[in-house]
Formats: sequence, structure tokens, C-alpha cells
Amino acid sequence: MTRSDSRVNDEAISESTALEKGKAMAQHVIVGAGPVGTATAQHLVAAGHTVRMVTRRGTGPDHPRIDRVAADATDADRLVALATGAEAIYNCANPAYHRWPVDWPPIATALLAAAERTGAGLVTMSNVYGYGPVDGSMTEDLPLAATTVKGGVRTRMWQDALAAHRAGRVRVTEARGSDFIGAGARSILSEVVLPKVHKGQRAFAPVDFDVPHSLTFTGDAGALLARLGTDERAWGRAWHVPTAPPGTLREACVEYAKLVGAPSPKLTRVPPAVIWLVGLTNVEVRETVEMRYQFDRPFVLDSTAAQETFGLVPTSRTEALRTLVS
Repeated sequence: MTRSDSRVNDEAISESTALEKGKAMAQHVIVGAGPVGTATAQHLVAAGHTVRMVTRRGTGPDHPRIDRVAADATDADRLVALATGAEAIYNCANPAYHRWPVDWPPIATALLAAAERTGAGLVTMSNVYGYGPVDGSMTEDLPLAATTVKGGVRTRMWQDALAAHRAGRVRVTEARGSDFIGAGARSILSEVVLPKVHKGQRAFAPVDFDVPHSLTFTGDAGALLARLGTDERAWGRAWHVPTAPPGTLREACVEYAKLVGAPSPKLTRVPPAVIWLVGLTNVEVRETVEMRYQFDRPFVLDSTAAQETFGLVPTSRTEALRTLVS
């Protein structure tokens, strides 16, 4: 049993107490089976709930209380059929990075419509792009002042959902995390840097490796989403995912190298001009250019509100990195 499995089992034990006290269990619908959607499903079933997981190909964890369904997340009528009777719908979808302006609006519109028509709450996994560049720690009361295309997409999604909530048409809430870490996570650190560190090769990335940078564990994101969809205090606002105190990305790389028995990391920051040139022919690299500000200065997420309100404790960076070790 891994440490992350142990965390889920511990939750199951604590939640079984709630079951004994007669707490009603419910159906939940999760759209997306990536690491956050999967973690959310695991926490919900550990609490005794049933889950319907919706993906384009019908994928998801194999569990007797998880029903895996193939469906198009932009098909509101299909989502209504799948979510009728559900307590909450969870938006854990993850369109291709370069297609956010095209793919996110129809997905968000369909999910909001499905929540409104079924009476299910809508819980969305988001990020902190909407704040734009920030001096100091990021808290949920910061204004949404996105300076990027992708930040604008995320901002509009939340504003549309919140407007529907305030109009009394639907219940909504949103979780926001920093760069993800954990098995299957998609981030510069997880996809670009750590694989090179593991192999003992030099890692090149457009980041300052020596400034504090918060890393959000995917398992903690799932734990918060599961709580948001089952706690009446969650609705009508955004919450930051419980996230361990920040360290530098260099420190994370050094720690990871020790865990996997790799040599001391060789890390090189790629100049912005080089990234711009590479982006001329590589669409994925091009999409990182506008987000460069996140890696040029301290990038610190304050998750005090969610930790204190829901009693959640963030996973340490060491334990999060350990989930990457096979």
C-alpha cells in the first residue's frame, strides 16, 4: 500500500463514522478522469458515495461504486441525463492547453446548464491564472485581473457560474490550485523538469529555479473537491486547494533526485527569447510564453481559508514527490 492509498483509507475510516451516524450518501458525477478527477472519485467513494465518471472514452478508476460512462462533455442534454438525481457535478475536464479559448466555453456552458436543469451543485477545478501577476501571497479575495488569454478564459467561466449562482439558478463553487505535482500531473515541473532529473540529464525550463513556488498535490485537490460537493459552506465562492508551504523548484528537484537515487540535478533556465523562437514551431511551448510571469517571481498560494473551514491538511512536498517514485 502506498502512502497516498493510506490517506484515502484513513478518510474512509473517518467517513465511516459519519455513515454510522446516519449521514445520507449520494450520487456524484465527475467529468474528467485525469489525476484530479480520479482523486476526487477516490475520496467520494471512500466516504461511501457513488460516482458516475464521464469521459470521452469511458475511462476511469475500476471500483464497484464508480460507473464509467463515455459521453461528450459539450452535450448538455446527455449530461442532464447522466446527472439527474446527482448531488453534484464536478468539472475536472482538461482540454489541450493550446485549445482553451475554443474548447473551454462549450464545456463550461454545458456543465452549467446541466447543473441548473438537474439541481445538482457545480464544483469546478480551476487555477490561479485569473489573478494575473500578484505581489505577495494569493488569497481568494484578490480581484480577477487576468493579463493572459488563458486567464481570461478561466475568469469568464467563473464569472458566468457565479452570476447564475447569485441569480438563484444553481449552486456553484470553485477550487483553485497552483502548479500540480503528483502522479499524472501536468506542469512544467512534472512533465519537463523531473523526468530529466530522474535520468540524471540536464533539465532546461523557462523558470527561475530559486524563487519560492507553491506546488499543489493532485490528491489534495481531489480531497477538497470531494468536500466542496458535500458541504453546504462551500457554495458561492472560490477556495484554494490546501497546499504545502512553498519552497524553490530547485529544492523540489534536489529532494526528488534523492528519492529516486539520481545524481544532483543539473538545472538551466531557458531565456525568454529562446522560448519565443521555439514557440514559432511548437504550439505547446508557444502557449507557455504568456504564463512566464508565474515563474519570474515568488508564486505563493495561501490556502488558509479551506484548511481552517474544512479541516484539511496539505500533503507535504516530500510525500507528494514520493507518489512519483515507482
